[in-house]
Amino acid sequence: MEEKDFYKILGVDRNATDDEIKKAYRKLAHEMHPDKHSGDKDKEEKFKLVNEAYETLKDPEKRAQYDRFGYVGSGPGFRDAGGYGGGDFNDLFGEVFSEFFGGQRRRPGPERGADLRYDLQIAFEEAAFGTEKTINIPRTVACGTCSGIGAKPGTYPQTCNTCRGTGQVRFQQGFFAVSRPCSTCGGKGTVIKDPCTECRGTGHIRTQSTLTVKIPAGVDTGSRLRLTGEGEYGERGGPPGDLYIIISVTPHSIFKRENDDIICEVPISFPQAALGAEIDVPTLEGPVKLKIPAGTQSGKVFRIKHKGIASLHTGRRGDALVIVKVETPTKLSRKQKELLEEFASVSAEDSTPLKKNFFSKVKDIFE
Repeated sequence: MEEKDFYKILGVDRNATDDEIKKAYRKLAHEMHPDKHSGDKDKEEKFKLVNEAYETLKDPEKRAQYDRFGYVGSGPGFRDAGGYGGGDFNDLFGEVFSEFFGGQRRRPGPERGADLRYDLQIAFEEAAFGTEKTINIPRTVACGTCSGIGAKPGTYPQTCNTCRGTGQVRFQQGFFAVSRPCSTCGGKGTVIKDPCTECRGTGHIRTQSTLTVKIPAGVDTGSRLRLTGEGEYGERGGPPGDLYIIISVTPHSIFKRENDDIICEVPISFPQAALGAEIDVPTLEGPVKLKIPAGTQSGKVFRIKHKGIASLHTGRRGDALVIVKVETPTKLSRKQKELLEEFASVSAEDSTPLKKNFFSKVKDIFE
């Protein structure tokens, strides 16, 4: 086979982009088109070479094959064998070396089943304390009727007469020896003459599996649980894949999570903040008493030990963080207004430390 330099024919570098190849082709095709050079055999041959070069280099697979071997095509003499005649020479060439240098191609062995994913949404409290869920998983499992062999009970798969159980058919052309999966048995090496009526000879069926999943305390959105062997059926006796449970936690109405701590904002009245009080605050395990010191400012954070979420790794519980928010009343009775006005008239500057500190800083700025 004559080796042709398609890059030289188009006048481009071997690293040329697709656009550069297309541009060079259009220019040459326009210059050498037979309509412009009627009867010029030399131009006609060059025009054919330009088209051949472009047809090869514009296709990524053909270009890669050309870059590697210097030419494209299956070559003359290769006959059709089980649907592979005229196939990609690159595929054939890779297998030639296996046979030519003494390699023995074997039929495919056991193949591990595919992994599965299941998205599971749980409540905030379930994530905090752990829970148990029942889920239904559609998946492929070994056929119970034929025990996964695909043949009718009492019968068995038989050795393929075409490939004699190897799963491969070998073809020879000169010094080339090429093996391909047997078209009779599909590369399995065996054929089933009396298939199982349940699975129709496949050895597996599609079903809904019911599983009970234990969710440990401390999981959060994005946590992943792995159930070994609960994935898809493995082909040819291979092990099944795994099932991955991806956790999504529903947001809570009053609690927010920060690592293993929980945060809750609790409104208190101005008198409670000014005079001090004892209030009930919510936690994951119910309300607890919290003492509010006199003079508490809005935004003050109180920590209640070990009322948070258990760590997924250590089991140690986080804390509950209570942020108090001093609430300003929006509707006042006449009596309340009078009392507040009286309070304002007798209030000293040093009774409001934040206000005093703020205006002291303002004064320093403008002086």
